[in-house]
Amino acid sequence: MALLDLAMQGLAVFGFILFFVLWLMHLMSIIYVRLHLHKKRPEVKQPFMQLAGVSLLKPLKGVDPNLISNLETFFTLDYPKFEILLCIQDQDDPAVDVCKKLLGKYPNVDARLFIGGKKVGINPKINNLMPGYEGAKYGLVWICDSGIRVKPDTLTDMTNQMTEKVGLVHGLPYVADRQGFAATLEQVYFGTSHPRSYISANVTGIKCVTGMSCLMRKDVLDQAGGLVSFAQYIAEDYFMAKAIADRGWKFSMATQVALQNSGSYSIGQFQSRMIRWTKLRINMLPGTVLEPVSECFLASLIIGWAAHYVFRILKNVPDYWLMTSPQGGPLCFSKLDFAVAWFIRESMAVQIFLSALWDPTISWRTGRYRLRCGGTAEEILDV
Repeated sequence: MALLDLAMQGLAVFGFILFFVLWLMHLMSIIYVRLHLHKKRPEVKQPFMQLAGVSLLKPLKGVDPNLISNLETFFTLDYPKFEILLCIQDQDDPAVDVCKKLLGKYPNVDARLFIGGKKVGINPKINNLMPGYEGAKYGLVWICDSGIRVKPDTLTDMTNQMTEKVGLVHGLPYVADRQGFAATLEQVYFGTSHPRSYISANVTGIKCVTGMSCLMRKDVLDQAGGLVSFAQYIAEDYFMAKAIADRGWKFSMATQVALQNSGSYSIGQFQSRMIRWTKLRINMLPGTVLEPVSECFLASLIIGWAAHYVFRILKNVPDYWLMTSPQGGPLCFSKLDFAVAWFIRESMAVQIFLSALWDPTISWRTGRYRLRCGGTAEEILDV
């Protein structure tokens, strides 16, 4: 009985600590995004960066309803010196026609199309990007996913953050306004749970980036072996960022978000994506096994035991405040839609985590991969 009492006391202490940690994460995230995002910056922070050339690497596979409009925003960037390197693995991919159409529409934009890729490892994104990376002519490399759309001054904003001691500039992932409840669900996640952990990690010194939109120094990547050295990993963005940090370079966050605008989305696709991400985090960072206690319902049970009052209803209030900052204005849906999407997203968290633990294999693009401890992976070949 004494052992049970001790365990209960320990749970209570843990609950109080968890309460303060979660609220501290909320406060740090809200303050940071309020002060940093969507703020006008001087045109140039460092004179030597004013005309820094940028090679944009764009991995493409397949076509969704928004692909051509998303890609076109890169052809209309207001920046003095950049090139667009469009990378497609297969000759018969329908994205080839989309790229050729844009190349014809914008003949004055420095853009090239690379077809075929180069097999250097198990990561299909790296294989796809290799010819473009090898042909890049500028000292800054911007790797940006196909579903991202940008504003004319996005690249200027990112290079403004690339000062002498910064080796990587990343954009906070967010989601563009789209129609349908699945879009609302994605926007709620990327406006609440994701920035809460993402920003808190970066503010506290834990280097955390996403590969959706990253501007990096090419010479630093080359010192680490170039893109080919990251082809053995599925989460190549994490290991590229780690390699840059290990060489003493700092990270900076752009003032504009990395705006995801995929034309193909559903609740099932969102759930599969979250399970894949969770599998990767579990294999790279063992501490991820504690992640479920930061989610609302499990945290509410623990904190409710420790504090003896209901916490779960209050917890979505700072989430709503947090989300209005990366949005940069009013939300495109009602508070009721937010509450329903928030409730569903929080309810899915434990199921997503357990699904990721249950099956360590990942299906990505055209292949299936088995994860190994430490983040490496091997391709599962059909016999």
